[in-house]
Formats: sequence, C-alpha cells, structure tokens
Amino acid sequence: MTHTSTPDLSDFGTFEGFNFRDQSAIDHTLTAEEVVTWDHDAAGEAEFWPAGDAPLLSRIFRGNVTGRDLVALGELLEQMDGDRGQDLLRIQFAVQVLGHGLDTLTAQEMDDVQPMIFYGTTAMDARKEAAFELFETFWPDLYKAWNEDSAGVLRFDWDDFIDSPIWTTHEVRDGEQTILMVTPN
Repeated sequence: MTHTSTPDLSDFGTFEGFNFRDQSAIDHTLTAEEVVTWDHDAAGEAEFWPAGDAPLLSRIFRGNVTGRDLVALGELLEQMDGDRGQDLLRIQFAVQVLGHGLDTLTAQEMDDVQPMIFYGTTAMDARKEAAFELFETFWPDLYKAWNEDSAGVLRFDWDDFIDSPIWTTHEVRDGEQTILMVTPN
C-alpha cells in the first residue's frame, strides 16, 4: 500500500505487529509511516496495533489499526487544525461513544461533536466538577437558589446528576488525570 500524499504521522507513536507469513511477532516497533507503507505482498500479510506510547491514539483504535486508519486520522486532524490533544479527545468521543466510523468522519461532522471536557486528579473529582459546572450552566436560576440556600433545605446530589440519562458521558484516564467528556442528550 503506497500513498503519494501522506499526512504528518510523526507524533502518532509506535506500533507493534504480527506477520502472518512468518507466523511471528514483528521483531521491532514500527512508526506510523512504516505501518502506512507496509507492503503486504512483499513483506507478508500483517496486522498492527498501537504500542501504547501515544495513549490518546491507542484509545481511538482499541485494537488493530491499518495504514488507511492512520491516514484517515492524520487527514482529519489536519482538517480540524485545532488543539491536537482536544481534537484527539473529540475524535475518540465520536468514534468510541457516538459510533462514527473514522474512515468516513469529516472535519465538518466533527464541528457537531463538541463534548464538554472536564479534568480531575480522580474520576470523582472530574465528575464532581462536571456536575456543578453543568448545573450552573444549564440551570443557572436553580443553581443560584441552591448556592444561596443557607438553611440547607435544597439538596444537590452531583453523582446522581452526572449519571442522569440527560447526559452522555465518557471517562478516560490519561496518566495522572481523569478526563470526563459530557454532552447533553
């Protein structure tokens, strides 16, 4: 498989693989460019998967990856031209949560995929921050009444709120932080 115009794949991490002709693991990690240009006829039919050194990318693929997948992702990222980390999170949300196919996803469609993204040291921190911010954003009058309730009569259960069917949520762990993506249903 040869491409004349390949998007920049230099920061896609490395990949491991299995060569079916040799019936063994490929003895070295490969770059994304090597996966894209792998000649299955000359080198043997093979499958590839992320080696894990690019965690956000690994979460998008969750298993085997083809050269076409990498080119599609690279082209989509070039079209989006935003913050790469945020764009990868949004693409992961579109593919893993909303069920979009990476090979057909366009930058224009990604304009409609705008999950609110919250960060926390723990999942509980991220969920709590999201719940209070969403409560304040979507129901400002109720939030104000609750916040000003000095008698403690009004209750807000942030855990039940964030688990409510009015939200679609997706939680990922990235190193030392938890990322929670939320969209209203």
